[in-house]
Amino acid sequence: MTAAAALPAPEAIHPSLWRASQLAHGRGRSVDTGYPALSAELPGGGWPLGALVDLLVQQAGVGELRLLQPALSAVGERPVAFVQPPHTPDGLGLSYIGLSLQQVLRINAPKTADALWSAEQILRAGSCGALIFWAQYAQASSLRRLHLAAQSSETLFIMVRPLATAQDASPALLRLALRPSAEGLTIDIVKRRGPARAEPLSIPLQPTPILLSRHARLSRRSSAKVAARGLQTEVVA
Repeated sequence: MTAAAALPAPEAIHPSLWRASQLAHGRGRSVDTGYPALSAELPGGGWPLGALVDLLVQQAGVGELRLLQPALSAVGERPVAFVQPPHTPDGLGLSYIGLSLQQVLRINAPKTADALWSAEQILRAGSCGALIFWAQYAQASSLRRLHLAAQSSETLFIMVRPLATAQDASPALLRLALRPSAEGLTIDIVKRRGPARAEPLSIPLQPTPILLSRHARLSRRSSAKVAARGLQTEVVA
């Protein structure tokens, strides 16, 4: 028996260890993405729960909510928090993906610091099945705080951030760059616990009613106000 053959597998030493040539085993729970081609490329076979996930977009509304539709449908009756959504959630569109306006907690904060604080409190409370946070800018220290807060819960925590931040470091376990296509989305895997993937994924999305609208109305009960490594340019263009 060779010395190499006698060495135990990395995951047998500790569950957080894995070979760079293979996908890591999920350290915690995950929820199926609903798209077999995407789930097959993710450690744990789905969206990780209790961890920061980055969805990087050229502009909000390219299809991030439609991509998350199967996962959001799986949260049951638990609340879903939208922090700083670009537009008002539309009742008809949300019902199509299995959410009601009464289930959605919408938080629009006057300052970025307030939005970050709100997101952290939601994660620490652990009462929401999912938290989607549209953020134009967040310091690395703020991302670390949110990632740490998420680890104390089993919340699906998604941050939708500008595509340009793909070049910045992030504590997120998973980072995906989303680009619209004729059939749905083209997805580049910017970061995952496993080998790099050079080829983008093509994920078809079903057409849905508008999910976020400039003119949608939202029930007062479902709204809340708050007071006080890199991707090459040619890949993401």
